[in-house]
Amino acid sequence: MKAAVVYKKGAMPQYSEFPEPIVQSENEVLLCVKAVAITNLDKGKASGKHYSSENDSQNGFVVGSDAVGLLEDGTRVYARGISGTIAEKAIVEKNRMVLLPDGISDATAAALPNAVAGSAMALKFRAGIKAGETVLINGATGFTGQIAIQLAKYYGAKKVIVTGRNEQTLQGLLKLGADEIVSLNQDSESFIARIKEIQDHTPIDIILDYLWGNPASLILKALQGNGSFTHKVRFVTIGAMAGESIELSSGTLRSTNLQLLGSGLGSWTKEEVKLLFLEILPEIFALAAQNKLQVNVEEVVLADIEKAWDLEVSDGKRLVVII
Repeated sequence: MKAAVVYKKGAMPQYSEFPEPIVQSENEVLLCVKAVAITNLDKGKASGKHYSSENDSQNGFVVGSDAVGLLEDGTRVYARGISGTIAEKAIVEKNRMVLLPDGISDATAAALPNAVAGSAMALKFRAGIKAGETVLINGATGFTGQIAIQLAKYYGAKKVIVTGRNEQTLQGLLKLGADEIVSLNQDSESFIARIKEIQDHTPIDIILDYLWGNPASLILKALQGNGSFTHKVRFVTIGAMAGESIELSSGTLRSTNLQLLGSGLGSWTKEEVKLLFLEILPEIFALAAQNKLQVNVEEVVLADIEKAWDLEVSDGKRLVVII
């Protein structure tokens, strides 16, 4: 079969022939793959930099973590892969499959799940979002950030504040449901002052952070109290696009009613992952099928994987490989 194969960690995936995977247990099933999104998770695992990266394989490995495709009986599903999924065929888990509704394209269905895991899981299970709360999304101009805006509003957020560097894309987030934008292009003191002002007038309940690094440090500094009572904030880190480390003073933690949490592979419980497949993804696939969720994708074909892998897509689109 044709597949996107990495022969050495850090190398570009190659469009190559690769042995067809073989079902080895009753919990596995063969999927004829139709569409796969290229995510930061996939890129991190291929480079060996993500904490869930595979060990080196002499024969190479197929990239891709999930897929949309057809089962042997023609049923169209989204599923998590056991084998790599950017290939003509993949082995997937029976208990991590979701039937797809009519009205949703293969590309849209492939694009959504990683972003849903990176937003809904944080909102529902880490932050415990309640109707009427205020949510700040740090680094909202990417694809997952855009989905997070829409889901925060769907789950009842009263106000959604977003940060980012791309001024044009930031303005576009207002059409997705964002109520206020804060540019990361301003100097540190001005940014801190703006977050303080927001916190004083419309206290932030939840922060979804996709950047970490210096932007997260600045937000946490802005939240630091002065000895009086403070508003409780649940800060959930989901990504590290701005760096793996932050500067956090003991004074910030001691002076602020702050919960610092993480949301990602390994942090979720088995029950939470089960709910992702049984309830959350089906609900959000249905929203997209009814055109109640805006999903921006750019499509490429498998044969062009080497050119597409590092392709810069504009306006927070998700790149999807069509097979």
